[in-house]
Amino acid sequence: MNASELLDIINAGETSRVQFKKELQSKQAGDIVAEMVAMSNSEGGTILFGVEDKTGDIGGLDFKEVEATNNYLFNWATNNIKPCVTVFTETVNIEKKNVLVVTVPRGIDRPYCDNKMVYWVKSAANKRRVSPEELKRLFQSAGKLYAEREHIADSSISDIDLNLFREFYENRYGEKLYDDELSRLMINLKLAKDDKLTLAGALMFSRNCEILLPDFFVASIWFWDNDFIADNYRSSLNITGNLAQQYQKSMDFILGALKRVQGSKSFSSTGTLEIPRIVFEEILVNALVHRDYFIHDSIKLFVFENRIEIKSPGKLPNNLTVEDIRHGIQRRSKNIVLTSFISDILPYRGVGSGILKSLRAYPMIDFENNTQAEYFKVTIYRPKETRQ
Repeated sequence: MNASELLDIINAGETSRVQFKKELQSKQAGDIVAEMVAMSNSEGGTILFGVEDKTGDIGGLDFKEVEATNNYLFNWATNNIKPCVTVFTETVNIEKKNVLVVTVPRGIDRPYCDNKMVYWVKSAANKRRVSPEELKRLFQSAGKLYAEREHIADSSISDIDLNLFREFYENRYGEKLYDDELSRLMINLKLAKDDKLTLAGALMFSRNCEILLPDFFVASIWFWDNDFIADNYRSSLNITGNLAQQYQKSMDFILGALKRVQGSKSFSSTGTLEIPRIVFEEILVNALVHRDYFIHDSIKLFVFENRIEIKSPGKLPNNLTVEDIRHGIQRRSKNIVLTSFISDILPYRGVGSGILKSLRAYPMIDFENNTQAEYFKVTIYRPKETRQ
Protein backbone atom coordinates (compact mmCIF):
# COMPACT_ATOMS: atom_id res chain seq x y z
CA MET A 1 0.00 0.00 0.00
CA ASN A 2 1.38 3.43 -0.89
CA ALA A 3 0.83 6.77 0.83
CA SER A 4 -1.82 7.93 -1.65
CA GLU A 5 -3.91 4.77 -1.22
CA LEU A 6 -3.66 5.02 2.56
CA LEU A 7 -4.74 8.68 2.54
CA ASP A 8 -7.83 7.74 0.52
CA ILE A 9 -8.72 5.13 3.16
CA ILE A 10 -8.19 7.57 6.04
CA ASN A 11 -10.20 10.32 4.35
CA ALA A 12 -13.14 7.92 3.94
CA GLY A 13 -13.31 7.45 7.73
CA GLU A 14 -13.95 4.42 9.89
CA THR A 15 -16.16 1.65 8.55
CA SER A 16 -16.98 -1.96 9.37
CA ARG A 17 -13.66 -2.87 7.74
CA VAL A 18 -11.42 0.05 8.78
CA GLN A 19 -10.55 1.18 12.31
CA PHE A 20 -8.24 4.00 13.51
CA LYS A 21 -6.08 3.80 16.63
CA LYS A 22 -3.83 6.64 17.84
CA GLU A 23 -1.44 4.19 19.49
CA LEU A 24 -1.33 0.82 21.19
CA GLN A 25 -0.65 0.15 24.85
CA SER A 26 -0.71 -3.11 26.76
CA LYS A 27 -3.81 -2.01 28.70
CA GLN A 28 -5.72 -1.97 25.38
CA ALA A 29 -5.34 -5.72 24.94
CA GLY A 30 -9.02 -6.52 25.51
CA ASP A 31 -10.28 -3.94 23.01
CA ILE A 32 -7.76 -4.74 20.27
CA VAL A 33 -8.25 -8.50 20.66
CA ALA A 34 -12.03 -8.04 20.43
CA GLU A 35 -11.55 -5.97 17.27
CA MET A 36 -9.38 -8.65 15.66
CA VAL A 37 -11.89 -11.35 16.65
CA ALA A 38 -14.78 -9.33 15.20
CA MET A 39 -12.98 -8.76 11.90
CA SER A 40 -11.94 -12.42 11.65
CA ASN A 41 -15.54 -13.52 12.26
CA SER A 42 -16.89 -11.03 9.71
CA GLU A 43 -15.36 -9.99 6.41
CA GLY A 44 -11.88 -9.12 7.63
CA GLY A 45 -10.56 -5.59 7.96
CA THR A 46 -7.72 -3.16 8.57
CA ILE A 47 -6.57 -1.39 11.75
CA LEU A 48 -4.47 1.75 11.29
CA PHE A 49 -2.17 2.61 14.20
CA GLY A 50 -0.95 6.20 14.28
CA VAL A 51 -4.28 7.72 13.22
CA GLU A 52 -6.53 9.58 15.68
CA ASP A 53 -9.87 7.73 15.79
CA LYS A 54 -12.01 10.80 16.52
CA THR A 55 -10.55 13.15 13.90
CA GLY A 56 -8.60 11.04 11.42
CA ASP A 57 -5.51 13.17 12.08
CA ILE A 58 -2.23 11.38 11.43
CA GLY A 59 0.02 11.48 14.48
CA GLY A 60 2.22 8.62 13.40
CA LEU A 61 4.40 6.21 15.38
CA ASP A 62 8.13 6.30 16.00
CA PHE A 63 10.39 3.29 15.39
CA LYS A 64 10.07 1.90 18.93
CA GLU A 65 6.28 2.27 18.89
CA VAL A 66 6.04 0.39 15.59
CA GLU A 67 8.25 -2.37 16.97
CA ALA A 68 6.30 -2.62 20.25
CA THR A 69 2.93 -2.62 18.45
CA ASN A 70 4.04 -5.44 16.17
CA ASN A 71 5.16 -7.49 19.18
CA TYR A 72 1.90 -6.92 21.06
CA LEU A 73 -0.20 -7.85 18.03
CA PHE A 74 1.74 -11.04 17.35
CA ASN A 75 1.45 -12.10 21.00
CA TRP A 76 -2.28 -11.34 21.27
CA ALA A 77 -3.16 -12.92 17.90
CA THR A 78 -1.35 -16.08 18.98
CA ASN A 79 -2.27 -16.36 22.65
CA ASN A 80 -5.44 -14.30 23.26
CA ILE A 81 -7.59 -15.49 20.35
CA LYS A 82 -8.94 -19.02 19.93
CA PRO A 83 -8.14 -20.43 17.46
CA CYS A 84 -5.18 -18.16 16.82
CA VAL A 85 -5.27 -15.79 13.84
CA THR A 86 -2.62 -14.53 11.45
CA VAL A 87 -2.37 -10.77 10.89
CA PHE A 88 -0.21 -8.91 8.38
CA THR A 89 1.52 -5.60 9.06
CA GLU A 90 3.29 -2.98 6.99
CA THR A 91 4.54 0.53 7.71
CA VAL A 92 3.49 3.34 5.37
CA ASN A 93 5.16 6.74 5.60
CA ILE A 94 2.93 9.77 5.11
CA GLU A 95 4.59 13.18 5.34
CA LYS A 96 7.41 11.69 7.43
CA LYS A 97 4.94 10.04 9.81
CA ASN A 98 4.75 6.26 10.10
CA VAL A 99 1.34 4.56 10.07
CA LEU A 100 1.25 0.86 10.92
CA VAL A 101 -1.27 -0.86 8.65
CA VAL A 102 -2.56 -4.09 10.21
CA THR A 103 -4.57 -6.38 7.93
CA VAL A 104 -6.86 -8.92 9.61
CA PRO A 105 -8.11 -11.46 7.02
CA ARG A 106 -11.53 -13.08 7.15
CA GLY A 107 -10.85 -16.18 9.21
CA ILE A 108 -10.75 -19.64 7.69
CA ASP A 109 -11.25 -21.34 11.09
CA ARG A 110 -14.28 -19.36 12.21
CA PRO A 111 -15.77 -18.74 14.63
CA TYR A 112 -13.13 -17.09 16.80
CA CYS A 113 -13.38 -15.94 20.41
CA ASP A 114 -11.20 -13.98 22.82
CA ASN A 115 -9.46 -15.47 25.87
CA LYS A 116 -12.66 -14.92 27.89
CA MET A 117 -14.60 -17.11 25.43
CA VAL A 118 -16.54 -14.12 24.10
CA TYR A 119 -17.38 -14.13 20.37
CA TRP A 120 -17.49 -10.81 18.52
CA VAL A 121 -18.67 -9.64 15.08
CA LYS A 122 -18.56 -6.29 13.32
CA SER A 123 -21.63 -4.06 13.31
CA ALA A 124 -21.06 -1.02 11.08
CA ALA A 125 -17.95 0.73 12.46
CA ASN A 126 -18.44 -0.90 15.87
CA LYS A 127 -18.32 -4.45 17.18
CA ARG A 128 -20.75 -6.42 19.30
CA ARG A 129 -21.04 -9.69 21.17
CA VAL A 130 -22.56 -12.57 19.27
CA SER A 131 -25.95 -13.85 20.40
CA PRO A 132 -26.42 -17.62 20.92
CA GLU A 133 -28.43 -17.83 17.69
CA GLU A 134 -25.76 -15.98 15.71
CA LEU A 135 -23.07 -18.21 17.18
CA LYS A 136 -24.84 -21.27 15.81
CA ARG A 137 -24.93 -19.64 12.39
CA LEU A 138 -21.22 -18.84 12.60
CA PHE A 139 -20.46 -22.49 13.34
CA GLN A 140 -22.81 -23.46 10.51
CA SER A 141 -21.07 -21.17 7.99
CA ALA A 142 -17.77 -22.81 8.94
CA GLY A 143 -19.23 -26.29 8.35
CA LYS A 144 -18.92 -27.20 12.04
CA LEU A 145 -22.62 -27.32 12.92
CA TYR A 146 -25.77 -28.05 10.92
CA ALA A 147 -29.27 -27.01 11.90
CA GLU A 148 -30.77 -29.88 9.92
CA ARG A 149 -28.95 -32.46 12.08
CA GLU A 150 -30.22 -31.07 15.38
CA HIS A 151 -32.76 -33.40 16.98
CA ILE A 152 -36.23 -32.16 17.87
CA ALA A 153 -36.75 -32.61 21.60
CA ASP A 154 -40.50 -33.31 21.51
CA SER A 155 -40.38 -35.73 18.60
CA SER A 156 -39.99 -39.46 18.11
CA ILE A 157 -39.50 -41.71 15.11
CA SER A 158 -43.20 -42.57 15.35
CA ASP A 159 -43.92 -39.01 14.12
CA ILE A 160 -42.92 -39.87 10.56
CA ASP A 161 -45.37 -40.63 7.81
CA LEU A 162 -44.33 -44.26 7.39
CA ASN A 163 -45.92 -44.68 3.96
CA LEU A 164 -44.18 -41.55 2.69
CA PHE A 165 -40.79 -42.68 4.00
CA ARG A 166 -41.31 -46.22 2.73
CA GLU A 167 -42.05 -44.94 -0.78
CA PHE A 168 -38.96 -42.70 -0.68
CA TYR A 169 -36.66 -45.44 0.64
CA GLU A 170 -37.78 -48.21 -1.69
CA ASN A 171 -37.67 -45.95 -4.77
CA ARG A 172 -34.24 -44.56 -3.91
CA TYR A 173 -32.50 -47.74 -2.79
CA GLY A 174 -34.49 -50.39 -4.65
CA GLU A 175 -35.00 -52.57 -1.58
CA LYS A 176 -37.89 -53.33 0.73
CA LEU A 177 -38.19 -51.44 4.02
CA TYR A 178 -38.91 -53.64 7.03
CA ASP A 179 -40.51 -52.06 10.07
CA ASP A 180 -37.92 -53.44 12.50
CA GLU A 181 -35.15 -51.66 10.56
CA LEU A 182 -36.84 -48.25 10.54
CA SER A 183 -35.03 -46.72 13.51
CA ARG A 184 -31.58 -47.88 12.39
CA LEU A 185 -32.08 -46.66 8.84
CA MET A 186 -33.38 -43.26 9.95
CA ILE A 187 -30.35 -42.77 12.20
CA ASN A 188 -27.91 -43.91 9.50
CA LEU A 189 -29.44 -41.45 7.03
CA LYS A 190 -29.12 -38.56 9.56
CA LEU A 191 -32.92 -38.30 9.66
CA ALA A 192 -33.06 -39.29 13.33
CA LYS A 193 -30.79 -39.01 16.34
CA ASP A 194 -31.23 -40.74 19.71
CA ASP A 195 -34.62 -42.05 18.49
CA LYS A 196 -35.84 -38.49 17.86
CA LEU A 197 -36.35 -36.92 14.46
CA THR A 198 -33.72 -34.52 13.24
CA LEU A 199 -34.84 -31.28 11.65
CA ALA A 200 -34.19 -32.76 8.20
CA GLY A 201 -36.16 -35.89 9.04
CA ALA A 202 -39.14 -33.88 10.27
CA LEU A 203 -39.08 -31.46 7.32
CA MET A 204 -39.20 -34.27 4.77
CA PHE A 205 -41.22 -37.03 6.42
CA SER A 206 -43.13 -35.80 9.47
CA ARG A 207 -46.89 -36.32 9.71
CA ASN A 208 -47.28 -33.24 11.91
CA CYS A 209 -44.56 -30.84 10.81
CA GLU A 210 -46.59 -27.76 11.76
CA ILE A 211 -46.65 -28.98 15.39
CA LEU A 212 -43.03 -30.08 15.63
CA LEU A 213 -41.67 -27.08 13.69
CA PRO A 214 -44.19 -24.24 14.05
CA ASP A 215 -41.78 -21.50 12.86
CA PHE A 216 -40.99 -23.07 9.50
CA PHE A 217 -43.78 -22.35 7.05
CA VAL A 218 -44.51 -20.13 4.03
CA ALA A 219 -46.37 -16.89 4.81
CA SER A 220 -48.23 -16.05 1.60
CA ILE A 221 -50.10 -12.82 0.79
CA TRP A 222 -51.71 -11.70 -2.48
CA PHE A 223 -51.96 -7.89 -2.52
CA TRP A 224 -54.32 -5.72 -4.54
CA ASP A 225 -51.63 -3.49 -6.05
CA ASN A 226 -47.87 -2.90 -5.83
CA ASP A 227 -47.52 -1.78 -2.22
CA PHE A 228 -47.14 -3.76 0.98
CA ILE A 229 -50.23 -2.78 2.98
CA ALA A 230 -50.73 -5.18 5.86
CA ASP A 231 -54.53 -4.91 6.02
CA ASN A 232 -55.31 -4.50 2.33
CA TYR A 233 -54.94 -7.74 0.39
CA ARG A 234 -56.93 -10.18 -1.71
CA SER A 235 -56.01 -13.29 0.25
CA SER A 236 -53.43 -14.70 2.63
CA LEU A 237 -52.43 -18.17 3.73
CA ASN A 238 -49.91 -19.65 6.14
CA ILE A 239 -48.71 -22.70 4.25
CA THR A 240 -47.66 -25.50 6.61
CA GLY A 241 -46.76 -29.18 6.41
CA ASN A 242 -43.67 -31.07 5.31
CA LEU A 243 -41.51 -29.71 2.49
CA ALA A 244 -43.45 -31.51 -0.24
CA GLN A 245 -46.73 -30.14 1.10
CA GLN A 246 -45.35 -26.61 1.48
CA TYR A 247 -44.00 -26.73 -2.05
CA GLN A 248 -47.26 -27.91 -3.62
CA LYS A 249 -49.47 -25.49 -1.68
CA SER A 250 -47.13 -22.59 -2.48
CA MET A 251 -47.21 -23.50 -6.17
CA ASP A 252 -51.00 -23.60 -6.05
CA PHE A 253 -51.06 -20.16 -4.40
CA ILE A 254 -48.82 -18.65 -7.09
CA LEU A 255 -50.55 -20.31 -10.03
CA GLY A 256 -53.90 -19.12 -8.73
CA ALA A 257 -52.64 -15.52 -8.87
CA LEU A 258 -51.01 -15.66 -12.31
CA LYS A 259 -52.76 -14.49 -15.44
CA ARG A 260 -53.12 -16.71 -18.48
CA VAL A 261 -52.46 -15.22 -21.89
CA GLN A 262 -54.61 -16.43 -24.80
CA GLY A 263 -52.37 -15.11 -27.57
CA SER A 264 -53.30 -16.83 -30.81
CA LYS A 265 -54.96 -19.75 -29.05
CA SER A 266 -58.67 -20.41 -29.34
CA PHE A 267 -61.14 -18.88 -26.91
CA SER A 268 -61.78 -22.24 -25.25
CA SER A 269 -58.10 -22.93 -24.50
CA THR A 270 -56.67 -22.44 -21.00
CA GLY A 271 -53.99 -20.04 -22.26
CA THR A 272 -50.32 -19.78 -21.36
CA LEU A 273 -49.09 -18.67 -17.95
CA GLU A 274 -47.71 -15.12 -17.98
CA ILE A 275 -44.54 -16.48 -16.31
CA PRO A 276 -43.34 -20.05 -17.03
CA ARG A 277 -44.15 -22.51 -14.28
CA ILE A 278 -40.56 -23.78 -14.13
CA VAL A 279 -39.41 -20.41 -12.77
CA PHE A 280 -41.39 -20.92 -9.58
CA GLU A 281 -40.56 -24.61 -9.36
CA GLU A 282 -36.84 -23.80 -9.20
CA ILE A 283 -37.05 -20.77 -6.93
CA LEU A 284 -39.51 -22.30 -4.45
CA VAL A 285 -37.48 -25.47 -4.05
CA ASN A 286 -34.30 -23.46 -3.51
CA ALA A 287 -36.04 -21.32 -0.89
CA LEU A 288 -37.26 -24.38 1.02
CA VAL A 289 -34.02 -26.35 0.78
CA HIS A 290 -31.35 -23.66 1.17
CA ARG A 291 -32.92 -21.36 3.76
CA ASP A 292 -31.18 -20.98 7.12
CA TYR A 293 -32.97 -23.20 9.63
CA PHE A 294 -31.12 -21.64 12.56
CA ILE A 295 -33.27 -18.55 11.88
CA HIS A 296 -36.71 -19.25 13.28
CA ASP A 297 -38.80 -17.39 10.74
CA SER A 298 -41.06 -18.13 7.80
CA ILE A 299 -40.42 -17.85 4.08
CA LYS A 300 -42.32 -14.86 2.68
CA LEU A 301 -44.28 -15.26 -0.56
CA PHE A 302 -45.79 -11.94 -1.68
CA VAL A 303 -47.78 -11.54 -4.88
CA PHE A 304 -48.14 -7.96 -6.17
CA GLU A 305 -49.68 -6.68 -9.38
CA ASN A 306 -46.27 -6.02 -10.95
CA ARG A 307 -44.07 -8.62 -9.26
CA ILE A 308 -43.82 -11.72 -7.09
CA GLU A 309 -41.35 -11.83 -4.20
CA ILE A 310 -39.99 -14.94 -2.47
CA LYS A 311 -37.85 -14.08 0.55
CA SER A 312 -36.11 -16.79 2.54
CA PRO A 313 -34.29 -16.48 5.89
CA GLY A 314 -30.51 -16.56 5.64
CA LYS A 315 -27.94 -15.26 3.17
CA LEU A 316 -26.36 -17.29 0.39
CA PRO A 317 -24.04 -20.00 1.77
CA ASN A 318 -20.25 -20.11 1.69
CA ASN A 319 -19.65 -16.63 0.24
CA LEU A 320 -21.74 -17.26 -2.86
CA THR A 321 -22.70 -14.02 -4.57
CA VAL A 322 -25.60 -13.07 -6.80
CA GLU A 323 -23.20 -13.02 -9.76
CA ASP A 324 -22.09 -16.55 -8.88
CA ILE A 325 -25.59 -18.00 -8.96
CA ARG A 326 -26.45 -16.06 -12.12
CA HIS A 327 -23.63 -18.00 -13.76
CA GLY A 328 -24.65 -21.36 -12.32
CA ILE A 329 -21.85 -21.58 -9.75
CA GLN A 330 -22.65 -23.92 -6.86
CA ARG A 331 -21.03 -24.48 -3.49
CA ARG A 332 -21.60 -26.74 -0.53
CA SER A 333 -25.05 -26.17 0.96
CA LYS A 334 -25.66 -25.45 4.63
CA ASN A 335 -28.29 -28.24 4.48
CA ILE A 336 -26.37 -31.24 3.19
CA VAL A 337 -28.89 -33.91 4.22
CA LEU A 338 -31.77 -32.07 2.57
CA THR A 339 -29.86 -31.52 -0.66
CA SER A 340 -28.84 -35.19 -0.70
CA PHE A 341 -32.40 -36.51 -0.61
CA ILE A 342 -34.72 -33.73 -1.75
CA SER A 343 -34.39 -34.58 -5.46
CA ASP A 344 -36.32 -37.78 -4.67
CA ILE A 345 -39.17 -35.67 -3.30
CA LEU A 346 -39.13 -32.34 -5.17
CA PRO A 347 -37.87 -31.12 -8.59
CA TYR A 348 -34.48 -30.02 -7.21
CA ARG A 349 -31.42 -29.24 -9.36
CA GLY A 350 -29.21 -27.19 -7.01
CA VAL A 351 -29.07 -23.49 -6.13
CA GLY A 352 -26.81 -22.68 -9.07
CA SER A 353 -28.27 -24.77 -11.88
CA GLY A 354 -31.86 -24.16 -10.76
CA ILE A 355 -31.45 -20.38 -10.80
CA LEU A 356 -29.72 -20.55 -14.18
CA LYS A 357 -32.60 -22.57 -15.61
CA SER A 358 -35.10 -20.01 -14.27
CA LEU A 359 -33.21 -17.13 -15.88
CA ARG A 360 -33.07 -18.91 -19.22
CA ALA A 361 -36.82 -19.45 -19.11
CA TYR A 362 -37.61 -15.92 -17.91
CA PRO A 363 -34.87 -13.25 -17.55
CA MET A 364 -36.95 -10.65 -15.66
CA ILE A 365 -35.71 -11.80 -12.25
CA ASP A 366 -33.72 -9.88 -9.63
CA PHE A 367 -31.87 -11.24 -6.61
CA GLU A 368 -30.96 -9.61 -3.30
CA ASN A 369 -28.48 -11.28 -0.95
CA ASN A 370 -28.70 -9.17 2.22
CA THR A 371 -25.75 -10.19 4.40
CA GLN A 372 -26.60 -7.75 7.20
CA ALA A 373 -30.30 -8.57 7.67
CA GLU A 374 -29.55 -12.17 6.61
CA TYR A 375 -32.13 -12.91 3.96
CA PHE A 376 -32.16 -13.84 0.28
CA LYS A 377 -34.94 -12.38 -1.85
CA VAL A 378 -35.95 -13.23 -5.39
CA THR A 379 -38.17 -10.79 -7.27
CA ILE A 380 -39.90 -12.00 -10.42
CA TYR A 381 -41.33 -9.10 -12.40
CA ARG A 382 -44.64 -9.72 -14.11
CA PRO A 383 -44.91 -8.73 -17.79
CA LYS A 384 -46.84 -5.62 -18.68
CA GLU A 385 -50.25 -6.47 -20.07
CA THR A 386 -50.61 -6.10 -23.82
CA ARG A 387 -53.79 -6.19 -25.91
CA GLN A 388 -53.77 -8.32 -29.00
